[in-house]
Amino acid sequence: MEHLKNIQPIEDFDWDALEKGESYGNVSKEDLEKTYDETLNTVKDKEVVMGTVTAMNKREVVVNIGFKSDGVVPMSEFRYNPDLKVGDQVEVYIENQEDKKGQLVLSHKKARASRSWERVNQALESDEIIKGYIKCRTKGGMIVDVFGIEAFLPGSQIDVKPIRDYDVFVGKTMEFKIVKINQEFKNVVVSHKALIEAELEQQKKDIISKLEKGQVLEGTVKNITSYGVFIDLGGVDGLIHITDLSWGRVSHPEEIVHLDEKINVVILDFDNEKKRIALGLKQLTPHPWDALDPNLKVGDHVKGKVVVMADYGAFIEIAPGVEGLIHVSEMSWTQHLRSAQDFMKVGDEVEAVILTLDRDERKMSLGIKQLKPDPWENIEERFPIGSRHTAKVRNFTNFGVFVELEEGVDGLIHISDLSWTKKIKHPSEFTHIGDEIEVQVLEIDKENRRLSLGHKQLEENPWDVFETIFTVGSVHEGTIIEMLDKGAVVSLEYGVEGFATPKHLIKEDGSQAQVDEKLPFKVIEFNKDAKRIILSHSRVYEDEQKNAKREAAAERKAKHNKKEDNNILNAPLEKTTLGDIEELAALKAKLSGGNK
Repeated sequence: MEHLKNIQPIEDFDWDALEKGESYGNVSKEDLEKTYDETLNTVKDKEVVMGTVTAMNKREVVVNIGFKSDGVVPMSEFRYNPDLKVGDQVEVYIENQEDKKGQLVLSHKKARASRSWERVNQALESDEIIKGYIKCRTKGGMIVDVFGIEAFLPGSQIDVKPIRDYDVFVGKTMEFKIVKINQEFKNVVVSHKALIEAELEQQKKDIISKLEKGQVLEGTVKNITSYGVFIDLGGVDGLIHITDLSWGRVSHPEEIVHLDEKINVVILDFDNEKKRIALGLKQLTPHPWDALDPNLKVGDHVKGKVVVMADYGAFIEIAPGVEGLIHVSEMSWTQHLRSAQDFMKVGDEVEAVILTLDRDERKMSLGIKQLKPDPWENIEERFPIGSRHTAKVRNFTNFGVFVELEEGVDGLIHISDLSWTKKIKHPSEFTHIGDEIEVQVLEIDKENRRLSLGHKQLEENPWDVFETIFTVGSVHEGTIIEMLDKGAVVSLEYGVEGFATPKHLIKEDGSQAQVDEKLPFKVIEFNKDAKRIILSHSRVYEDEQKNAKREAAAERKAKHNKKEDNNILNAPLEKTTLGDIEELAALKAKLSGGNK
């Protein structure tokens, strides 16, 4: 060793005396001990002293404190300081001046801990930058060794950008600032972010001062949310809203960009204080409408994908950023109000016809029913007047039934054209929605796309026959099936119904006829066009009584006339005049004729 080269042996040293143990030459033992004590530091156990690093390897650090022997400290106690080198001054705690092996026992960790609380408070007051060793992860952040104290480093204070992998920081030594101390619980909170924020703030000011609308910058994708993407422009953040990522529709920004990806963006806007920066990505490419085929025109067929559905229609993307609306009314020739979801769903590939095209407004309307022929083009040929068809009942109104003969071809059966005989108050009495019904075309209204249909016309008009049966004055048996304020509905034979007013429902005994009574009724009116038969029960017995009285009166008159004639013949012969002779001759002839 170098410090031994300059030591010279004592010239008058008495080696014989040394062997005998008598003396050390001219120098006494006391003098030697005094010299020895003056040469070495006087140290005490359990105190902190400064030492110098004299040697080190991966496991141990040798520290000289000026004592008769050097101390060895584990390298792990210096892991917070990876830059440690030979010659550095370090604090050590003297645990034992001599252990069983005569070795000086030192601890750097305890030396730091003994003054740690004082040091952290001092560092907080002076805003000092300190070093710490990140020991491990914990909930919400990391545990950091600072002056031998376990301090907490929140995850949000590791860096200015969000940290996705905390584990990469474990085992690192970093610079920190102490931001909070809880004196009661001896808790210390440190931050690495605080160190770089000041530097970044200045960078941010420099960057923001140079910002201009329309400027194109390179940035890094910092964070992705459902509504947009945050871009790090080198110390200042900007947001690309989801609508500014692509000319086409975007369900989630992850479809377009990825974390840590470097992309070019254009500055769209920023507020007065330039704190919020709006960025765009799609603006770096031409608008798809500008690149749309200039030859595309109304009537052309296009293909695309359904990107959005609504009750009123579907939006079809025929190219990224170029969409057209198919209104639900253009999905089918049918006139029944339906939802667009009945025809297609998001993701479907469809073919459509361009109905309108406005390049200035960047709007396009499409149709798919136009891919099929309009069913009303040749309606007269396919559904001529008088032709018979099977239709489906779609819905009712008070005045009739709406039916569909085929998709897009509707017709109305008026309530009066449902039956020849039944008095129908509402179509639901006759048929049901969804049922099939036989119809005959009566009229064609091409302009309003509506057919007038009939159901009863499929059968012959029975009223032609009824006219010969229910003649005025004829008597028929009928059953009262319904009583109304104005009279009663009477069911007759052949399924025909008639009507009788209250005064015509009085029976011979003076009582009023009731529902379900079966009585003879006389026809007092028959209207073929109105399909109306007016009946009377009272007239039946009233007319019979009148006829009986009439016959009795006629018989009495006949008897009276005969008696008068006989009286004339048997009268005594008086003076005869020419007139009398003529009268007698006539009477005789009359009697003779009666006898014959």
